[in-house]
Order: sequence, then structure tokens, then C-alpha cells
Amino acid sequence: MTGRGELVHLGCYTAASGGRGEGIVAARRDPDSGALTVLGTVAATPSPSFLARHPTLPVLYAVNEIAEGTVRAWRIDADGGLTELASRSTGGHSPCHVAVAPDGSYLFVANYASGSVAAFRLDASGVPGERTDLVQHSGHGPDPSRQEAPHAHMVSPDPRDGTVLAVDLGTDTVYRYAVTDSGRLVPAGAAVRTASGAGPRHLVRHPDGRRWFLDGELDATVVAYEWVGEDARQLTRVPASGRTGHVQPSEIALGRDGRYLYVANRGIGTISTFAVDDLQLRHVAEVETGGPWPRHFALIGDHLYVADERADLVSVFTVDPATGVPSSAAVAQAAVPSPTCVLATLGGTS
Repeated sequence: MTGRGELVHLGCYTAASGGRGEGIVAARRDPDSGALTVLGTVAATPSPSFLARHPTLPVLYAVNEIAEGTVRAWRIDADGGLTELASRSTGGHSPCHVAVAPDGSYLFVANYASGSVAAFRLDASGVPGERTDLVQHSGHGPDPSRQEAPHAHMVSPDPRDGTVLAVDLGTDTVYRYAVTDSGRLVPAGAAVRTASGAGPRHLVRHPDGRRWFLDGELDATVVAYEWVGEDARQLTRVPASGRTGHVQPSEIALGRDGRYLYVANRGIGTISTFAVDDLQLRHVAEVETGGPWPRHFALIGDHLYVADERADLVSVFTVDPATGVPSSAAVAQAAVPSPTCVLATLGGTS
């Protein structure tokens, strides 16, 4: 990479999933203005809908959200280019999320359509080997169109003890697994059952290691939990948006200090900001994102980057460090076809 800036990579839906992208897009980020300079598609791969980075190595991972799911690994080059290292079958259909263990030992994938979770051991170079386990969820929820079967939507490794939370939209459940020495996923404590029909999608962990927050895609809520021993206690449950209309939450994230929580609302095209009090969530602001379908966002430095899948747009907002509220209008925008994920990869701090 020449010149000042940081690298960001963007996942996109391609024609394989009805999207308009061609694969993974690289962009250079200006840390002062937040503006993105799009460098182009650097990996032509089918529907790389979610991305993750190795915690210590310049290695990028992406799921291919297609019928016979795969997960791929690339070395991140200094100019933003990607050199493919490996491709592995996820053992399921339409994988939609990938995460790396905090110590870089394992890679985990959520297979949405088939409702399963896969684990892969990573070698010293960050390359995934053959799958070490595939756990199949079972059951359904009350919504016949969205919860007719299990639909694993997220995997979240715990930096404290290495356990993995797996969020299943189809069964209204968050499962908890321990990872054995052989890479098997075994139940660790009771599963967390959400409200019936909530359709849990994504969660985020508070820096204190005790609290965590979960959004419901189907009931448009945000729920705060805390760990009490091995059990999760619900602290509060609030609407994801203060506005009326079709609200379908997608991404959820915390600011760096854990004082503010952010939720993207598809359908109405907003980002909600909540103040995180000890036992409560307080809705403090809601800004329009400039498109109807903010599928994902990322907080990088002092800016918030919103990927609107249907508007073919990544919009950039400044975040007030005192109030935690994003600017009322975008300070920059970048045209990207069917963007589904934003990830700081080299030089940035999210």
C-alpha cells in the first residue's frame, strides 16, 4: 500500500446469492476524514458475506454463503491484495458468519440454512485444516416462514475461557460449547432460551466479561444479559428502534469503552444508539443511514461504517466521543455493490 491510510475489506453478495458484487473489495481508509478510497475487487469468490481477521496474523477469512458452503483463508498483502491460502467445506448450507478464537487456534462457522456449527483448527500460519467438528442443531420456532428449522446465525468465542456461543435464529436459542483438545464442540452449561419468536441474530460481549447483548431479528428487540456462574440472567429487554414501521435488526456492536451500544435496523434504515447503564439500556438517539437495508456496520477509530446491501453503498459517520451518537448525516460515502460486511484489516483499530 502506498500513501497514508489504513486497509478495510468489504464482503459482498454476488450473483450466487442474487447480489451485484464480484467478491471481496479492498478500500483505503483515511483515519482523519474517515473517507474510503475503493481499490476494487481483490478476490473473486462467490458471496463472501461475512469476514473475520486472524488476531495476530495478516490473514483474512470469509464464508461463501452458497448452497454447498465453504470458508476460505487469504493472506492480506500490503497493497490490499489477497493471496488465497485454503478453502474448506463447512459441512453445511449457506454459511453466514465466521469467527476466530481469540488465541488464533480455531476458526468457527455458522451454517445458516442447515442450522449447524463447524470448527476448524488453525495452524501456525493461520491456515485452516480439515474440519474438526460439525454440530447439528435441532428444533424450530413459532414463525413458520423463518423458524421452520434451526438457522445458526452467529458464532462468538469467549476471550476469557475459549467457550463458543452459537446464536440460532430458527430455534430461539443461544447454545454454549466448550472446545476439546481434539477440536470437538461439546455442550457447556444450559442453552439460553430467548423469548418465543425473537429470532436471535447477533450478540456482542461487554468488555467487563460479565454482560452481553443480543438482538432479535424477528421481534425487533435488544436484550441485555449477565453471566451468573454458568447461567445467563436477563437484565433488560428493549425495542431496537424508537420508530414505527418494519424493523429488522441486523448488526449489534459496542463502542470501545463499552458505554454505548449500536444496533442497525433494516427496513427503516437506521442506527440506534443506547447508553449502557449497569442494568439497563437507554435509547439516546437514532440516525438514518441513507439506505433501507443496513446489513452490517463497523466502528473503526472515530467513525462508523454502514454497509447497505440494497443501496450498494457504504456510508461513513463520525461518532461523538462524549455522547456516543453518530453524526446526523454521512460525512463520506463509497459505492460498493451489495455490501454485506465491513472489516478493518491492516492499520485500523475497531
